[in-house]
Amino acid sequence: MQRAKTVMVQGTSSDVGKSVLTTALCRILRQDGWKVAPYKSQNMALNSYVTLDGKEIGRAQGVQAEACGIAATTDMNPILIKPTRDMTAQIVVHGKPHQEMSATRYREEYLPLAADIVVAALERLRAQYDVVALEGAGSPAEINLKSRDIVNMRMAGWADAPVLLVADIDKGGVFAAIVGTLELLEEHERQRVKGFVINKFRGDISLLQPGLDWLEERTGIPVLGVIPHLPRLDIEAEDSVVLERSQRSDDTGADAEGKELDVAVIRLPRISNFTDFDPLSAEPDVALRYVEGADQLQQPDIMILPGSKNTLDDLSFLRESGLAEAIDRLVISGCTLVGICGGYQMLGRKLNDPLQVESECGEAVGLGYLPLETTFYEEKRTERVIGTVVSKHHDWNAFIGTPVSGYEIHMGQTKKLEPVQSLFSLGNREDGAISEDGRVWGTYVHGIFHADAFRRQWLDSVRTAKGLEPIRVILPFSARQDEAFDRLAAHVRNHLDIDKLYEIIGLEK
Repeated sequence: MQRAKTVMVQGTSSDVGKSVLTTALCRILRQDGWKVAPYKSQNMALNSYVTLDGKEIGRAQGVQAEACGIAATTDMNPILIKPTRDMTAQIVVHGKPHQEMSATRYREEYLPLAADIVVAALERLRAQYDVVALEGAGSPAEINLKSRDIVNMRMAGWADAPVLLVADIDKGGVFAAIVGTLELLEEHERQRVKGFVINKFRGDISLLQPGLDWLEERTGIPVLGVIPHLPRLDIEAEDSVVLERSQRSDDTGADAEGKELDVAVIRLPRISNFTDFDPLSAEPDVALRYVEGADQLQQPDIMILPGSKNTLDDLSFLRESGLAEAIDRLVISGCTLVGICGGYQMLGRKLNDPLQVESECGEAVGLGYLPLETTFYEEKRTERVIGTVVSKHHDWNAFIGTPVSGYEIHMGQTKKLEPVQSLFSLGNREDGAISEDGRVWGTYVHGIFHADAFRRQWLDSVRTAKGLEPIRVILPFSARQDEAFDRLAAHVRNHLDIDKLYEIIGLEK
């Protein structure tokens, strides 16, 4: 049986652009007629993706699958690590929670068992596709981790994959990072590195050329390309470090000038699935920003409490930071407050954690905006959902019946303590709640703002309450992301030696 060719993207460190370059390669190969699939054996991320069969994987592999034009499966990311506290994490295996472990216990007890799991997943992909594009994690030169590595050079060996080593010139010291990484690799590992990619370049390439010539002469390995910085990529990110970067540059942030709706997302310490709000930032009238302190809130039209990997600890953060008090003042003054998943749970009156699923704290008082009580259980709900708006609140009455969709990832069950209107009908059950005055609402549905008609209708209701004319123009966000895949692929094609890439992979162009 024919096995797929492989190529692996590794980096000199974290956040050098491995995921984005892998996405670009997936799209380029798909455009060229190849059946291609992404793969990352072990991923650490709080921004996850739910497959069609209700399993949880790293968001990057879900997005890469979309770039490939295929449905994501757990074989594309068989092991997902979701940090819960500083030294512990939930280990998700093939889309389902396995157990919570400390870093030491995971390394000593579970990693020796993981090799068979990740290799079997890769082999299933290789039996179905022409090419598998593998992504590493962090750096292959992390000496303390190499003995039980399942995600970098050992994975490349198991896959017999040529490696492209990516470095971020924006970080500085790019030549030292590349040469230093090679020096720390064993000889058989160095032999796998077939090309360098220098990422996020800004400036005149002629000024860099002497360094490139030196690098190739020093290592004997070609530089396949220098990829210029591509602003406002419009492709969903996985790591919340992008939120820090967007506050310092124009990478993802939009100019607030001329935007009529100010939307402030509370950046919780354990924020999850922050890409829920990407569609809002794409709307022409929305200025989306992330805030970490009460002094940053100012006077937004909308505040959003996002998902959280540890709802109780993040609820404590809101109170200790003064954000809870500031949010309350703004709601009283007329600001809209929205809670998604963990944020929705916080909006209730009480949160119970008798089994200490999320925190050593057994219970907590919620923010009290909605008559709800949440209890955490060990069983995790992961499910794709579709439904319609059913709320008869006067602010929502105009869009009853509007279709919605998204996914749920949570370990809590929420009950209503007194009658309160639900927001959505999801098949045989209802979801969400809205306050009597309409200023506060919440839902368990991640991705609710990806529902184009609902998003625009709700924003128009906020505009109307503010005395502004509704826009009514519905922008299909999925089409925007598809265009972004093509834009990224074209950008990388223009700056990468594609002929050499094909030669390295062993494909005929």
